[in-house]
Amino acid sequence: MLRLWSFLRHFLKRYFDNIPNDKLKKNILQAVPFWIGSIITGIFAVFYAKLFTWAEELLFFILDWKAWLVFLLTPTAFLLSWWIVKRFAPYAKGSGIPQVMASVELANPKENSKIKKLLSWRIMIVKVLSSMVMVMGGGAVGREGPTIQIAGSVFRKVYEYLPAWWPKISKKNMILTGAAAGLSAAFNTPLGGIVFAVEELAKIHINYFKTALFTAIIIAGLTAQTLAGSYLYLGYPKTHGVGLSVMISIIFVSGISGILASKLSVFMLQINEFKKRKLKTDNQRVLFLIVSGLIIASLAFFVHREILGSGKELLERLLFSEDKHQAWYIPIFRMIGPALAFTSGGAGGVFAPALSAGASIGALIAEWGNLSQNATNVVILAGMVAFLTGITRAPFTSAILVLEMTDRHSLIFHLMLAAMVSSLVSMFISKHSLYDMLKQQDLSEIRRRR
Repeated sequence: MLRLWSFLRHFLKRYFDNIPNDKLKKNILQAVPFWIGSIITGIFAVFYAKLFTWAEELLFFILDWKAWLVFLLTPTAFLLSWWIVKRFAPYAKGSGIPQVMASVELANPKENSKIKKLLSWRIMIVKVLSSMVMVMGGGAVGREGPTIQIAGSVFRKVYEYLPAWWPKISKKNMILTGAAAGLSAAFNTPLGGIVFAVEELAKIHINYFKTALFTAIIIAGLTAQTLAGSYLYLGYPKTHGVGLSVMISIIFVSGISGILASKLSVFMLQINEFKKRKLKTDNQRVLFLIVSGLIIASLAFFVHREILGSGKELLERLLFSEDKHQAWYIPIFRMIGPALAFTSGGAGGVFAPALSAGASIGALIAEWGNLSQNATNVVILAGMVAFLTGITRAPFTSAILVLEMTDRHSLIFHLMLAAMVSSLVSMFISKHSLYDMLKQQDLSEIRRRR
């Protein structure tokens, strides 16, 4: 492999040395690493999505066969997912977005070497394995955050493989662009990827990397579509014929979702803090994970199994069937599930669980208001945007993501209203997002371990 790479670098040098226009040569050379990273990211995103879906389908296949196996599967999955991360790559835990945010901040001459702890081939492998184990056991996690960390790792490695004669490229821009390409490929939402890079990650002006960002997202998205086909993450929910009166319900749902999402974020941070203060030994951590797994298993077995998994099944039922009934406790379940899975120490994202939690809140409130089927769909989408905003504090990203994954462009003002209300309300609970707090924790830990 090293010989092949050495030959390829030598061939490229000879080829580009023959280009007479220095400016053209420099522009092409600076673009090539972004193109390569984007293609690899698109391929990884598609295969990871297929593996993740297969793991979730296997879970429900097993439970359809013998429902009581959840008492074995879930605690075992929590333990194994945590052990894989702890043993092989501690910074592969959780979503992956805080790690990418921390990497962007570490992309400076003094701290460049620390990025390898957050973005690497090992991180990628452990991220996939741990998250698959977690979801196979019923953990309420998603694959979107992990895909972003995987993409950041891909782009970082491409950057490091560049020979010394290559024109200078900003490592920060590479990581930023990789993360955006990862989100775009994961959800098939190119605009969402662009907005995410600007709103959530970038601390520099977009003019410095906009061309690389746009091309990387396009290439990653096209690669993913070539392998998986053109698709929407969710589909086309029916929303036509809904009047402006639905705005009242949207405001109410968005306020409730924003408050609950912020409370969930604070609760997850409190669990992490409790674990640091009280769980000093591995035996204590193992006991905590077993208890967490048994709580999830008991709720799934004795009450309802919609607490399990990423929640995509729940989203599809609420948006695309006539069965929009939502028991009052399902929104609580869809918050308990991510709270215990996300803080377990295993890998897994919070995007998809946040969307399903918001959808369940929207469906419940729409049912209380006796809304029509189409109006209920609008309120469900608003709940999704609002809850994701409450977690991420990225209102534009949340609105654009839901807009693109459902192709409901006529609802742009409805979804932006939901994002705005949630963003304002969330600030009363906590000024900082979950990702910001976790990023600071990772940075403090990495800088402490010099």
